[in-house]
Amino acid sequence: MSGEYAVDGRFPVNSSGGSLGCGNVFEATGLHRAAEVALQLPGEAGTHQNMKGEYLADGCGAYRKPYTRVFTGGGTGVFSTIAGWWHVASGLADVVLVVNEEKMSSCQPHPQSVFAHIWDPILDRPLKPNLVWIFAMEMNRYMHVHGVKKEDIARVAVKNKRNAVGHPCAQLADAHITVEDVLASEVMAWPVQRLDISPPSDGASAVVLASEDFIRRRKIKDRAWISGVGWCIDSTMWTDRDLVFPEYVARAAKQAYKMAKISDPRKQIDFAEPYDPFDYKELHHLEGLLLAKKGEAPILTREGVTERDGDLPVCPSGGLLGVGNPIAATMGMKIGELFWQLTGQAGKRQIPREVHTG
Repeated sequence: MSGEYAVDGRFPVNSSGGSLGCGNVFEATGLHRAAEVALQLPGEAGTHQNMKGEYLADGCGAYRKPYTRVFTGGGTGVFSTIAGWWHVASGLADVVLVVNEEKMSSCQPHPQSVFAHIWDPILDRPLKPNLVWIFAMEMNRYMHVHGVKKEDIARVAVKNKRNAVGHPCAQLADAHITVEDVLASEVMAWPVQRLDISPPSDGASAVVLASEDFIRRRKIKDRAWISGVGWCIDSTMWTDRDLVFPEYVARAAKQAYKMAKISDPRKQIDFAEPYDPFDYKELHHLEGLLLAKKGEAPILTREGVTERDGDLPVCPSGGLLGVGNPIAATMGMKIGELFWQLTGQAGKRQIPREVHTG
């Protein structure tokens, strides 16, 4: 079976009220609130250890419905959608509502403090690490092994912030930003600079997944089919990871490609919305998705291949670098961008040619 999804990509938001932006997604699919939704799968990265389902159910009229909570950090939006897809594909449910949300503004003085306890208490925590300098090590290693110049990485930030000009929720859209602007921004932990990083955000996204039979009965026209899914996780120990190539991404991609019968992703995929919390991570993930050879992603970016009007548009939405990064909601937003591009509803962000696979 396949799953159809419609999306409400309302984020960033100013609060995490009960509805969490669900209203628009019901309107998009013609559903009457959650009375017709069989299951809820909210996702969040975990800023508070609470039961969001109680509030979510009341807010969208879905109380007394089955409920599951899914959270996997930055991958939450993808994995919660996969969890919803399982329920539809297995026949357990006809319609599933997947909601992802994140509220980072309440974490003071900075959301970075939330991650203070994710490190190994014996080996890592005495060094007082934070995500910026951990990712700085990865970025430095990637640059060193492949001989990548900082200018080539900065081009990703420039591209995405310019693309975000057409996004109604963009936080850091800038039509006039240059590579020089990125290189002149404050150094956070070399080689990571302020404009290499996506901004912390509050936000929510919602996806409705439905069975093929349901879609045909309801004669839903705006639809995009999920033809393959994949997931994988690497070691929690940074010292055990390959900092140059994200093997976990490659394994997940191969799983999804096999299911979707994609044998040559570079030729068969029209555009991509990879996770881009830092500009170099877009390059990293492009290679992990096998859309570029190892060390080739910076070259493709420099040559304009990944521009919105290029041969392989990457983050035509503006990505996290331009729109914002409410961690658990980010990939839900990107799934929304895939849907809008595939159905020709991306507005100013629309790729200027017909696309079929993302």
